[in-house]
Amino acid sequence: MKPSIPKGTRDFLPLETARRNYIFDTIRNVYKKYGYAPIETPAMENLSTLLGKYGDEGDKLLFKILNSGDAFAGVAAGDLADSAALALKTCEKGLRYDLTVPFARFVVQHQNDIVFPFKRYQLQPVWRADRPQKGRYREFYQCDADVIGSASLLNEVELLQIIDEVFSLLDINVAIKLNNRKVLSGVADIMGAADKLVDLTVAIDKMDKIGREAVTAELLAKGIPAAAIEKLQPVLSLSGSNCEKLAALQTTLAASPAGMAGVEELQKILDYLQTAPLRQTLELDLSLARGLNYYTGAIFEVKAKDAEMGSICGGGRYDDLTGIFGLSNVSGVGISFGADRIYDVLWQLGKFPAAAAESTRVLFFNLGGAEERQALKYVQQMRAQGIVAELYPDRHKLKKQFDYAARRGIPFAAIVGEEELARGVISLKDLNSGVQQSIPFDEAVKRIR
Repeated sequence: MKPSIPKGTRDFLPLETARRNYIFDTIRNVYKKYGYAPIETPAMENLSTLLGKYGDEGDKLLFKILNSGDAFAGVAAGDLADSAALALKTCEKGLRYDLTVPFARFVVQHQNDIVFPFKRYQLQPVWRADRPQKGRYREFYQCDADVIGSASLLNEVELLQIIDEVFSLLDINVAIKLNNRKVLSGVADIMGAADKLVDLTVAIDKMDKIGREAVTAELLAKGIPAAAIEKLQPVLSLSGSNCEKLAALQTTLAASPAGMAGVEELQKILDYLQTAPLRQTLELDLSLARGLNYYTGAIFEVKAKDAEMGSICGGGRYDDLTGIFGLSNVSGVGISFGADRIYDVLWQLGKFPAAAAESTRVLFFNLGGAEERQALKYVQQMRAQGIVAELYPDRHKLKKQFDYAARRGIPFAAIVGEEELARGVISLKDLNSGVQQSIPFDEAVKRIR
């Protein structure tokens, strides 16, 4: 049998894993700096928790889990052709599609164990039965932060600051795009298509992928008249500064209370950011829709300026997601960094720092006998001082041990031979420069650091 893995999943070698950990550590440290606490939830959730929360298209991408290995044993032959009946009888659980819906379930289930407003972060994999392609995987990591139990727009501002800080630390130039679902509701109002808001947002969300003509065709197919779609075009074409776009929206959406509420929220966020400006570019983008059904207020999306890649971070406000699980009137807002896409961007740009790949700093060569025992002692002493050190496990020729160190990318080789043992020194070789010196242990520690 030829070994393989499912399409849309990946193995990660040590170097790749070290680089991924650099991304995770950067995001985690920023989350902790802003006071977010870590949680984890199971990989699988009850299907009743997941279904209906992501829209029809999202539901189609859920991985459903058979109740048991012989789940089909009790299914009648006629039912095998009935997918709905089959799903009910054989699947009650599914792999999580994102971290936000499980988080809403978590909040309701543990509402007596947490303090509101509750700020959490979560770095875990999610699964989607999507068609694998560049930047799109069936298994990938999301790095989420959410605040729930507060409707303050200061939370949106803080999340924008987190986005700004993370990408500045990763040295990725990004455009942070901002919109508000209430603005889109206002657009639906002036189009005379308030009952088609979900269809409108799902279609607009595909603008970058399929283009304006295809979006128009999809809206026509959903029963929205061409005259109504014409009223959408000026909004999507708004240009100028963020302030100029807001001023235009105030005129365009004046007859829509929902739309004006969205404009006011956007204005307040921008006002806050005058006090605490971002380093990265913030752009008001009226074509931003975010396809998920649960968003109700501000929405965010981030794209790298210097790399070909889709969204690498996104999120938004959801006003009553916990209400589905029995806890009403609890507003939340969150963001999610796509670690796998961020990895691809950093790789494209060659911006992984060398230190992200380093692990072992020094390899002690194994010469056997008393030399081996002294090298083992030195390794233990270096580890006690915080230096990652190894002793080659076998007594092989020096060339083989040098080759091993070079292939591992270990920067220093240490040799304790008969002469070094007699003099109480270490022959330390910098494998990058080729310089080798016989020096005392303490001096070797300083050089390695």
